Amino acid sequence: MTGMNAGLRVVMMGASGAVGSEVVRALQQRPDLEKLTLLNRRLLQRPDHASVDQHVVDVLDPGSYEAFLRGHQAAVCTLGVGQPSAVSPAEFLRVDHDAVLAFAKACKAAGVEHFELLSSVGANANSRSRYLRVKGALNDALVALHFGRLSLFQPSMILTPTNRYGVLQALLLAIWPSLDGILRGPWRQYRGIRVEKLGAAIAANLFTQGSGVERPQWDDFVRLGTATEHH
Repeated sequence: MTGMNAGLRVVMMGASGAVGSEVVRALQQRPDLEKLTLLNRRLLQRPDHASVDQHVVDVLDPGSYEAFLRGHQAAVCTLGVGQPSAVSPAEFLRVDHDAVLAFAKACKAAGVEHFELLSSVGANANSRSRYLRVKGALNDALVALHFGRLSLFQPSMILTPTNRYGVLQALLLAIWPSLDGILRGPWRQYRGIRVEKLGAAIAANLFTQGSGVERPQWDDFVRLGTATEHH
């Protein structure tokens, strides 16, 4: 439903990553996007949309970007460490939890109604996995902020066109697509999703109705992607 949110104003953090760049690409194709404000550590290649603004900020310091948040109805956060195993546990927590939560709190204070987060399938504050435990704790903290609408996107393996992180990722990228046939029923949530499809789904969800907390997974990505193709 695009009519209700025609002229949507979106602020985004994390646009330089693989998923974030696809979200930006999809949003730039929306005629009902009024404004997209990108908050990054560095300027990105000039976005192909007249309504895109960029600001270089310190993503770890809300004081560097709070002034740019007011007037937006929705926020998207795809910020995160690309390869958690390559950084210390403290650095992973600082970026993937603390920085994201600070951004969300600042958005809430600025009147943002809808917050979207790139999370992970299996995120649980009680998980044995440090990665999933941090993601789960973040999800719980965001729920406690009581946004009018909170969308916690929970993909499994994100299928990128190129291998960015070594031999293990190369192996996973090669194998994961072949698992779709056996990942059925409740296991469908673990199917891999192409990064451009995920980015398009995150963007499309901004222009749909919703309230409260939602946790889109694989089937939702496909549904939102199909809606985008017919937009």
